[in-house]
Amino acid sequence: MRALLCPASLKGVLSARAAAASLGRGFREAGADVTELPVADGGEGTCEALAAALGGEWREAVVSDPLGRPVPARWLVLPDGRAVIEAAAAIGLPLLKREERDPLRASSRGLGELVLAALAEAPVSAVVALGGTATVDGGAGLRECLRELPVPTVVLCDVRTRLADAARLFGPQKGASEEDVDELERRLAAMAELRPYASQPGSGAAGGLGAALAALGGELVPGAPAVLDLVGFDERIAVHDLVVTGEGQIDETTAEGKAPGEIVARCLEAGVRCVVFGGRVRAEIAGAETFALSGDPTQAEADLVDLGRVLAR
Repeated sequence: MRALLCPASLKGVLSARAAAASLGRGFREAGADVTELPVADGGEGTCEALAAALGGEWREAVVSDPLGRPVPARWLVLPDGRAVIEAAAAIGLPLLKREERDPLRASSRGLGELVLAALAEAPVSAVVALGGTATVDGGAGLRECLRELPVPTVVLCDVRTRLADAARLFGPQKGASEEDVDELERRLAAMAELRPYASQPGSGAAGGLGAALAALGGELVPGAPAVLDLVGFDERIAVHDLVVTGEGQIDETTAEGKAPGEIVARCLEAGVRCVVFGGRVRAEIAGAETFALSGDPTQAEADLVDLGRVLAR
């Protein structure tokens, strides 16, 4: 058996790379030939997935976190000279304690600073991965320090949300009350410079950063398909008998733009067997075999090792 292991992250539990390693251990113990290919949907973990598949060199800069405090943030330079920048590295929600979450104050300036640091090294082009941010500022902070994108820039959007819906859909998880959501909606609606881009799918990604980067010349694309294309997924599955993917929770949204859903669709088209796992499974994905893990975060690594052994047999 030749298996391609393509998990996304189990957020807050295991990175995609760690999940792939655990699966790989189980498969190898059972004597299977495996390739580990962690994936992402264009949000948090995208740089790590691309580094695992393509190599590259890490760079680091000190930038502003969502509340303006200095924080070290990494970006990736791919072997072909492209710079890959993750919004979450600078302004991610995990950088804040729960009691600090306040999208009325949180600024995207740190992402602008990180992009400037990457551009200072004269990359041939740039990839900006959105998702997992603490901000709903329509890129106001980013636009304070970044006036243009001087190289071709692809913006990976982990959701297809439009700008008008960003505050109501994502504000509460970032700490916004009902009154805060109303204020955030007013702020986004008042940003005249973003209106020409507000109807684009993904313009509301990362609290409106999609629209802001589109206004600066970035090309908004769905994140999961773009990541799979970057890592050469279609070419890789052609030489494998089985593909295994999954994430923390499998539900109705998995097939709507998330990496495991995109993988299932491509495996179906290619006629390759696909298995999907979830720490919790709320709905099965058509076209794939679905396995539920124990649901205990402390057992996630062991669960994946066991799943690898079972599938290899």
